[in-house]
Amino acid sequence: MSADPHESAWYVQRAAQFSGGNEVQLLTGGDELFPAMHAAILRAHHDVWLATYIFHDDAAARTMADVLNLAARRGVRVRVVVDGWGTRSTLPTLRRWFEGSGVALAVFRPIDRWYAWLQPGQLRRMHQKVLAVDTEEAFVGGVNIIGDRVDLNHGITEAPRLDFAVGLRGPIVQPVAQTARAMWTRAAFGRDWREEVLALARSAEPLARARVLLRRLRLRTAPLEIDARDRQPVRAAFLVRDNLRQRRAIERSYLDALEGAKERFDLASPYFYPGTVFRRALKNAARRGVRVRLLLQGKLDYRFAGLAASVLYDELLKRGVHIYEYTPAFLHAKVALADGEWATVGSSNIDPLSLLLNLEANVVVRDADFSRALAAGFDQAIAVSREVTTSPLPRGWGSAMKRGFVAWAAHWYLRLAGITSKY
Repeated sequence: MSADPHESAWYVQRAAQFSGGNEVQLLTGGDELFPAMHAAILRAHHDVWLATYIFHDDAAARTMADVLNLAARRGVRVRVVVDGWGTRSTLPTLRRWFEGSGVALAVFRPIDRWYAWLQPGQLRRMHQKVLAVDTEEAFVGGVNIIGDRVDLNHGITEAPRLDFAVGLRGPIVQPVAQTARAMWTRAAFGRDWREEVLALARSAEPLARARVLLRRLRLRTAPLEIDARDRQPVRAAFLVRDNLRQRRAIERSYLDALEGAKERFDLASPYFYPGTVFRRALKNAARRGVRVRLLLQGKLDYRFAGLAASVLYDELLKRGVHIYEYTPAFLHAKVALADGEWATVGSSNIDPLSLLLNLEANVVVRDADFSRALAAGFDQAIAVSREVTTSPLPRGWGSAMKRGFVAWAAHWYLRLAGITSKY
């Protein structure tokens, strides 16, 4: 593990710190992401760090657990941290899957007893989805460890949810790895020594099942393949939102891109309730002649989230912002594009939870080829979406009351979480 004092330089700066010489691959959903992650983990020599909001107990999650177990049995240091709320229902299963393999599991702010909610900061969750392998490869995005066709509230779906992630090589991997380690340290401080001692005391499990799994996965996975057009080094930056120095880093990056956009600004977010400054930036861009398109949920997983977005429709539509609702499946993508040279993929929604409370992680890429690839995926989603031309809420007192209720709920939720500044 590097002790270079400069490895934290990216974190102490409040603006995005871009590095050159990176390879970035756009991955759509778990169908593309998970095989690439499997391959990277199977190549690991030293350590694997995984942080995820949800680690489910379906087939895709079980395969991921098997791959992590296999790496740990080879002597790789494997550390997994999950959020105590997002993964609360599957923690017993995860502990059983990892038992005896050497994989160490930590829980960020567990909700295992009723009085856990009385502890300060419990409304602030770890929403990141990052994997770092040997400080050589990394993955960042919005995809949890759950199958694309499995929804926690609605069961099995016919169409996969829309989501994106990026595979990374180059200097940008260092801050990703540093962040994943920090999440582990924060969730499991003081436990590492105990895990190491217990690992020495355990008897080795039979590896027959692991060898079978390895043979099967070798047929299904391959090293991270970078498309020929993406092999040129690109400039990219890793951003986090935390409650220390990087409180507004992701939001600031969005605002800078909006203010600098000249032709187009596209944004996809399943949970959309931006604050006053963000809404003003969207409207100002549209007023300057920028084509501003928002891709939001058309198939709702939480009714309040849909209501929160819809109360803003009239305000945005009047100022020339185009709104689309994605209806073929659930939308989970958190991406944005500005003109043809700025793009971001990550875990951050555009709502108060992501922008003010949760721990988030995004990658910003300045590269025309990457932007074209993401723009193609965005345009495909727009083509099968429903354009909203009028507010779904009736005018009058009913609309005003709904908007007031959403604002009131957001206000008091933030107050409970300790946020007193204006949103």
